[in-house]
Amino acid sequence: MTVARKMQEFAARSSWIRKMFEEGAKMKAQYGVDSVLDFSLGNPDVPPPPRFAEVLRELAGNDKPGAHAYMPNGGYPYVREALAHRLSAEQDVDLDQGDVLMTCGAAGALNLVFKALLDPGDEVMILSPYFVEYEFYIDNHGGTSRVVATDAQFNLDFAAIEAALNEKTKIVLINSPNNPTGQIYPQADIQRLGRLLDAHADRCCTSIYLVADEPYRKIVYDNHVVPPVMTATSNAIVVSSYSKDLSLPGERIGYLAVHPAMKHKRQLIDALTLANRILGFVNAPALMQRVVEQLQDVTVDTSIYARRLQKFCTVLDDAGLEYVRPKGAFYLFPKTPIDDVEFCTLLQEEKVLAVPGRGFGAPGYFRLAFCVDEKIIERAAEPFKRAMARARG
Repeated sequence: MTVARKMQEFAARSSWIRKMFEEGAKMKAQYGVDSVLDFSLGNPDVPPPPRFAEVLRELAGNDKPGAHAYMPNGGYPYVREALAHRLSAEQDVDLDQGDVLMTCGAAGALNLVFKALLDPGDEVMILSPYFVEYEFYIDNHGGTSRVVATDAQFNLDFAAIEAALNEKTKIVLINSPNNPTGQIYPQADIQRLGRLLDAHADRCCTSIYLVADEPYRKIVYDNHVVPPVMTATSNAIVVSSYSKDLSLPGERIGYLAVHPAMKHKRQLIDALTLANRILGFVNAPALMQRVVEQLQDVTVDTSIYARRLQKFCTVLDDAGLEYVRPKGAFYLFPKTPIDDVEFCTLLQEEKVLAVPGRGFGAPGYFRLAFCVDEKIIERAAEPFKRAMARARG
């Protein structure tokens, strides 16, 4: 076999979402696309805001010399300035363009952070349930993942976090609103986490970085608010993208921001900028940088997701499933009445596609993505009831 053993192992570990995608393709070919209720993929389907198309057409028609040339590896300074202005308000700190880098999505931003900060053997704490690719990004740069469970409501478990901290801890990675649970960590918990990490870092004579992955920040429900992390510690880094709030996942445009008062900030920014180049990203897409510069205060119509959430909650309630109501993102993460793989198999037999929770580090649950048409959610009501009846025997 010519493929690296590690990649074979990774393929096996990441198999659940891939498996459901492949099974879904087979089922759609066999039964027809409209017969399969697919809740497996978090691919936003709400159209981008109308302003996006207007700006895109305007900029695409610009034939000014150099419009598609290289720019500084961190991105156009005027784009970074516009982003820094918005982030200053969100994070309640005073950022300038030198604190911000444009990246190839949030995934690209995370890889820059790990490349810039991790020495071999350094640990990154990730909180389960978690986005499945985190562990692979960490391994890309020689780090080690330390998985720590959240509590029954998917909030921070401080006893577990404190027990897992050690002299190798370099980064604590949080994702709020969370994929797959939709949980938003409260401001008091974020502040407490920052104090805990700073105190532990002082005892170990090191630095621990609080990295917040926030691509769902603008997709929230029931008047919930995503609190800032930069008021919790000066060792905070925010990574995000426009994939969800502008429905542009395929355009691969994102960013990262470093706390303006971080010790050794200039050294870190230089390392992040170099990482952008040597990892092969070089720079974020030029056209999309210019587009999002004009869309800092624009977002998709989140009321569409809110309606879908309410419809799906009704479906799950009627079927007798237990869940924590999500505060943001576009996922539900219910408990399964039996083994999560077995229950997802029962759903699949009802032509419903969902992902077992063990794919996110949380067996006993399953993920449903509600970035689908409302009619698909409504049609799922009876299949869920039948699957639950079968599970209960």
